[in-house]
Amino acid sequence: MPRYALVAYVRSAAGEFVENLRRELHPDLPHLAAHLTILPPRPLQGSESSALEVLERICGAEEPFEVNLGCVETFIPVTPTVYIRVEGASRMSSLHSRLNTEVLAFREEWPYIPHLTIVKMTSEQPAQSAFQIARQRWEQYSGSRRILLEGLTFVREDAQNCWIDLAPIPLGRRLVSR
Repeated sequence: MPRYALVAYVRSAAGEFVENLRRELHPDLPHLAAHLTILPPRPLQGSESSALEVLERICGAEEPFEVNLGCVETFIPVTPTVYIRVEGASRMSSLHSRLNTEVLAFREEWPYIPHLTIVKMTSEQPAQSAFQIARQRWEQYSGSRRILLEGLTFVREDAQNCWIDLAPIPLGRRLVSR
């Protein structure tokens, strides 16, 4: 059964920084674009077209908003993941809650924590090393840490670590004019 997610690509200097750092820390991983996840991976409770209708209705009523990237953190010991926390993420959390409904409803394994994943390692020890390097590098990063969320992307998992963009989902306007 395919899994779907809703993401906001980070197409900025901060996103480029994360992508380059990820390649350095875990070069074996396939390249994944830097992104903030609004809806983590899930199966649909219906069709893709039904999911797009829900996304259009809810996201069309949500105005674009900004978030700020905070400190580098880790989900160790739960998972060997290193990430950048999103500060002031109440709008992301609220949007996540509103979208986790109908065809998109899913009981998630972990609580929703808005973040930008740097790297998910195979075990705790390499994740600890990656965490130390990432924290040091992020402290030296001098670019903007602000991200404007004005457009999201509905994606489907094609294979492990391989996601296909299905549709752009703009915030604050309808996908199709009626």
